Parts: sequence; C-alpha cells; structure tokens
Amino acid sequence: MLETDRLVLRPLTRHDVDALVDLHADPLVNRFVPAFSRERALSRLAEIEEQWSERGHGLCAVELRATGEFIGRCGLNYWPQFDEVEAGWTFKPAVWGRGYATEAAAASVSWGFSHLGLGFVTAMIRADNAASIRVAERLGFTPRREDLLFGNPVTVWALDAQE
Repeated sequence: MLETDRLVLRPLTRHDVDALVDLHADPLVNRFVPAFSRERALSRLAEIEEQWSERGHGLCAVELRATGEFIGRCGLNYWPQFDEVEAGWTFKPAVWGRGYATEAAAASVSWGFSHLGLGFVTAMIRADNAASIRVAERLGFTPRREDLLFGNPVTVWALDAQE
C-alpha cells in the first residue's frame, strides 16, 4: 500500500469488481480504455492479483485518504509482449483536473524505481488523450516510440531511473 498526502493506493482485488466496471463504463473513460463486463473485469482483476503475487507489483485502487472513496486506478503493469513495466492511470471524470493522476502516478513510479530497481517505466498513451499526455509530461516522461496496444496506435512515453 502507498499513501500520499491525499490518496491511498492499494492492490486491486476481485472485491473491486463493481468499482472497476463502473469506472470503465463511463463514456469519457472508455474513449481511451475498454469498458468491462462483470466477467471480463473479474478476469482482469485475477490477472492483476496474479501479477502482484508473481512480480510484486500491479495496478492499485486509488482512494481518497479523507473518505476512502474509490476514485480510480493507477499503478505499474507488466506487459509481456513489450517486456516493459507501464505506469497506468484511469480516474473518474468527476475528479479530473485535481492532480490526483499525477500524484498517484508519481508515487507509483517512485516506488517502482526504489523498490523494484526498474531502469525505466513507460506510459502508453493514445495521441488524442491530451489529459494523460499532460500527466506524463508533468512526471518527466518523454516520447520514446510509436507502437500498438490492443490494436490501437499509442505513443510509448518513458521515464528513465535517475542514477
């Protein structure tokens, strides 16, 4: 579990299925990430739990420290097809513009560098996702290459560990 001034990040589990389905059902969110049926969400959560167990990292539920309200997900996701760890963030539109994505992603990336010894972290972002591009830029990520993720063209941004 990670804590910031305003947020708590804890590993996502199958118990978060309803929150994950609701988050991804919002049309503003699923412009960039897929919507999930309950069954697909449970399958994805099982993958996330397995990644935590096998790799020691994965995606987290992000909750407000003050209230415990689930406001999104963020964390480090390993993509075997790229052999890379990505920092990913998805938040409810109601909390956009408050700096939560930057705060949660900064904590995740810092933790990845200090606890996992990662040499770099990526962020795969579609060209039309201006808000995520701004988060990546605030964190110091720079464009590294173009690639495909689930058939969608993405720019792979990267941040190297500081020596």
